[in-house]
Amino acid sequence: MAAEEDQALADEPVDRVRAVLERIVDELDVDGSVEVSEEEDEIIGRVDGEDLGLLIGRRGQTIDAVQLLCYRAAFQGRPDRKRVTVDAAGYRERRRDAVERQADRAAERALKSGNEIELEPMTPSERRVVHQHLKERAGIETFSEGDEPERCVVVAPLLSD
Repeated sequence: MAAEEDQALADEPVDRVRAVLERIVDELDVDGSVEVSEEEDEIIGRVDGEDLGLLIGRRGQTIDAVQLLCYRAAFQGRPDRKRVTVDAAGYRERRRDAVERQADRAAERALKSGNEIELEPMTPSERRVVHQHLKERAGIETFSEGDEPERCVVVAPLLSD
């Protein structure tokens, strides 16, 4: 009920994201501070603190669910929309770095072997990181294949004529 009251009081999407995050941090009883900022094309919610593993969840599943919840709450009943990103203790940046390193290794292996390299199944946002990271890489192409939740990126050498 309190979350409904918070949403009823918050008119702006950024305020709705803040209200949802504060409520989740409070309900999970984790020691974290909430900071929400808005850019032209994105609302970014950050939770900083110690021992935020419960909020992040296994392989980021909980933080992904919280992010979706924040997005839905932020734009409920509104025609305008923008991306909502929720991070906890720098998890998203650490995960992006790990995914980029994995993409680089796959690109090197694909170039060296001449074979396609299939990466582990990833979330849509992680797959986007791989595609963006390798899009300018010479001699390499990327594409996604499979069905959720097993959808993955394939890194392939470009065939020369």
